[in-house]
Amino acid sequence: MFVVPSQETDFPMVGRATEAARVTGVLEALAAGQGIVVEIAGDPGIGKTSLLGLLASRAAATGARVLRAHAVRDTRIPYQVFRDAWDGHAVGGPGGNRGAPGLPPFPAPPAPAPAHSDFQLGTEVRSALGQWASPRGGVLVLDDLHHCGRQSAALAAQLVRTPVPGPFVLALAHRPRQTGSLLLEALEHGVHTGTVLRVEPDPLDVGEVAALLDHWRTNGSAATERSPHASLPGQESISWAGSWEHLGPETYAEQLHAASGGNPRNLRILAAAGWHPDNWPERPGVNPDGLLREAVALTAELNALSPDATTAVGVAAVLGDPFLAGDVAEVSGLGLERTLGAFGELARGDLIRPSHWGGRFAFRHLVLGHVALEHANPSLRLPARRRALDLLTERRAPAAARARHAEHLLGADGDAALQVLIEGATEAATETPATAARWFRLALDTLPGGERISASRANLALDCCRALTAAGRLREARTLAHDVLGHHSDLPDELRLKAYAVCADVERLLGRYQEADAVVHAALDLLPHPLPEPMPDAPGRLILAYGQVQVWRGTYGQARALVREAARTAGEADQAWGTAVRVLAAFGETYLGDLVKAAPEVTRCARLVDGLPDTVAADMPETLALLGCAEMYLERFVDSYRHLSRGLEATSGGSQKHVLMNQLMGLSILDQWTGRLEDARRRAREAEMLARALGADDGEGLAMTMRAAALIWTRGRRDTAGLVALAQKGVRKTSRGTGWWASSAVGLLAHTQFVGGDPAGCLRTLLEKGGGEELRLVQPPFRPSLLGMLSTAALRCGDIGAARRWAQAAETAAQQLELPIQLEYVRRSRAALHATDGEHDAATELFHQSAEGFRRAGMPVQQAWTLVTGARSAQAAQGQDAALTWLDSALEISLGCGALRIREEAARVRAQVQATRESAVPGESATDQEAPDVLTTREREIAELAAAGKRSREIADQLFVSTRTVETHLSRIYRKLGISSRMALYRALQRMPDADDR
Repeated sequence: MFVVPSQETDFPMVGRATEAARVTGVLEALAAGQGIVVEIAGDPGIGKTSLLGLLASRAAATGARVLRAHAVRDTRIPYQVFRDAWDGHAVGGPGGNRGAPGLPPFPAPPAPAPAHSDFQLGTEVRSALGQWASPRGGVLVLDDLHHCGRQSAALAAQLVRTPVPGPFVLALAHRPRQTGSLLLEALEHGVHTGTVLRVEPDPLDVGEVAALLDHWRTNGSAATERSPHASLPGQESISWAGSWEHLGPETYAEQLHAASGGNPRNLRILAAAGWHPDNWPERPGVNPDGLLREAVALTAELNALSPDATTAVGVAAVLGDPFLAGDVAEVSGLGLERTLGAFGELARGDLIRPSHWGGRFAFRHLVLGHVALEHANPSLRLPARRRALDLLTERRAPAAARARHAEHLLGADGDAALQVLIEGATEAATETPATAARWFRLALDTLPGGERISASRANLALDCCRALTAAGRLREARTLAHDVLGHHSDLPDELRLKAYAVCADVERLLGRYQEADAVVHAALDLLPHPLPEPMPDAPGRLILAYGQVQVWRGTYGQARALVREAARTAGEADQAWGTAVRVLAAFGETYLGDLVKAAPEVTRCARLVDGLPDTVAADMPETLALLGCAEMYLERFVDSYRHLSRGLEATSGGSQKHVLMNQLMGLSILDQWTGRLEDARRRAREAEMLARALGADDGEGLAMTMRAAALIWTRGRRDTAGLVALAQKGVRKTSRGTGWWASSAVGLLAHTQFVGGDPAGCLRTLLEKGGGEELRLVQPPFRPSLLGMLSTAALRCGDIGAARRWAQAAETAAQQLELPIQLEYVRRSRAALHATDGEHDAATELFHQSAEGFRRAGMPVQQAWTLVTGARSAQAAQGQDAALTWLDSALEISLGCGALRIREEAARVRAQVQATRESAVPGESATDQEAPDVLTTREREIAELAAAGKRSREIADQLFVSTRTVETHLSRIYRKLGISSRMALYRALQRMPDADDR
């Protein structure tokens, strides 16, 4: 990241590498005796003044003489900007200003006379500047030229068209939208003829915004003492830093970049305001004082307005972007003619700009609108709010639009404003839950309290709980929910069921599963038996909460019957809970491994959800997440991607953050399986930071293990220990229970250890945390692959008997599930057993089938890993060329998905294959060249039985293999040991070290 320390500002200029390089080029040309006109053009706040300061300070450091001034708005002094520069505002280097030695008095302005008198003044100024410049050159820096008067503009244009001769730089900064046509024309002509160098600073990109925020966060206190912008990084106004930590630097910087448009001034203003994405764009932050302190340049523009323009801009800020001239005229009371006149002034000052449609206008940036609102006189704002609310009411505008004004009128307009606020909160709860929660809170504070809670207050509080939950403020939601439950005896049954369901949901999302289970069980007796058809909303939502609690606890079997009954009574009901409970029932069956029942029901649920309009689907993102996970269990990756992505879109505005976390994790796993490893890492990281902000330890821990499981493929061997440690930390985060989170994390930790080359660690993890040899605690849809991993890990640890048991258990589990991908994992583990037994023909065939199965499923990482794992068997069965072909394919696949781990492993195996080829003698195969004293475990087992006098048929019966397999092994054993008969076998074995001694 390029950071230029600026002597002018005491805060860093970030991301200006290109511009700084052009400044350097100008100064190098100046030192060589060449001058030029430099134009720095751009919108307000983009960094023009900072670049001029950089040019001036660097020029002075080289020994050049520098004059500097800036134009003043609405001045009546002729040639003001030139006079200010002339009157001693010279930059003399580190020592500060030293006057302008050798510069004669500014020429007398011409009296009103023929036009050539202006030209004569320009000629004198040009000549004086040329004589004044030192041998190392001269620089005239003029800022804010869009503010200068006619005479200054004309003189500047003349100097642009006829530059000062010799080593001289004229540097001008201006806003093109506000600059007069005379100067604009001269500059444009100079750009085309090559006498003007135009520099247009670009907005900062996301990485540059992150770098600047990090600088403010880490150097806040010191910068406060040095910087004139004390409100920005000072401890009193650094409230944005908490959001930076919780959301993560990447996410926060990306969102703040979008809000500020990459404009450095906007960025500083929003940071000073304590910006948070949940409040944007409705509010700039939580610190209005910080906002105004940092926005001095903007308030100066506002203070310079005429009375009508001041009124118009304040009312426009109350109405919000975009606004109509007619609305501003009606709300302000100015009338249309005066309003249009005010709009003309605002447009000339580039404070407002026409929108592209509907005759509307907007502030040049939302930040300016918020500054204008905070700067407006309170005596203007309150009446404007009331008239704006009346106007929107007459037009039957949406409640959320009216509530923006009603919240400011609660103390003035009584019950009418309160009702609008409640309606607006209800309407906003789906898309902007943080705003809805604030409005619900305001309404609760306005309603009268008492020892007994009213039904209306309880309903309002529970709606506020849901909004707080959706906004990720779970602890606030829990406190409010328990307040309502404290009055449960005052509530009717239906409202009591609603309160218990809301409270159970919050406890579950906080990871307090015991408490959630207790809360929901306290309400189960209130359910009608049998369940009515159609079932009312409140009982349905309680059953939904009950089922979800049991899913995350890993005890869904307890809720299975009730959830299935609720799903049956829901039928094709239109209620959101009806669809949700059917999806939950289908998900529960897949979670338990009953895929015969689950598969058709998941298909029906997918058809039902796909038929929902987006507006309805947006209200049920958790249902979309559950459906996507069920499809993932069923290996329907395309459908899973579709539903998880649709849910992600529904939550992208900041709603249902707990659901967003789940969707990100689901997509991360899919990305990992389908070879999008960088996307998998990124989504896991986002989910991790979001879970941390929510206080959801289980979610944070699982996201950590997902990130480690993705990185173990993209990082090399040297990073293995750190990635295993990350996965272990994640498992510890989820170790409070044995439910869904913990079992998922355990499987990912074992995967990370296995791929990282620690089969013993993989065995310990699965056996100690997965529920023993049968892996009772892992999720049934993934049990076959984990049992297969146990088998292969045991092989690598030398425990052949255990490897055979787990391979058989894996095959049995896979046959019950009939999931194609799980079968491929099991087939690969069986191939590893055959390879250990020396049965390379059978092993090669199984490795090949497994790799092809992964290819068909769209799982390139597993396909490549299988090819690398099976390459040595391919060498033994089909020769070195076949093995190298397998490794070439694995390398190509791994390059496509960024799997460095596979490339390293392929290189290691390739070296072994090539070493065997190089040591071969003419006429001998690779098998012939194996070390004479090395037998595989299966070969030694057969050799010992043969040496004991058993016949081939007896050996085959004892080991459950064919006689032909025994004979093949014996032939290979004879070649390795250099013998030709069974008679020599006993003596050869006696000379070999025992397996335990090797």
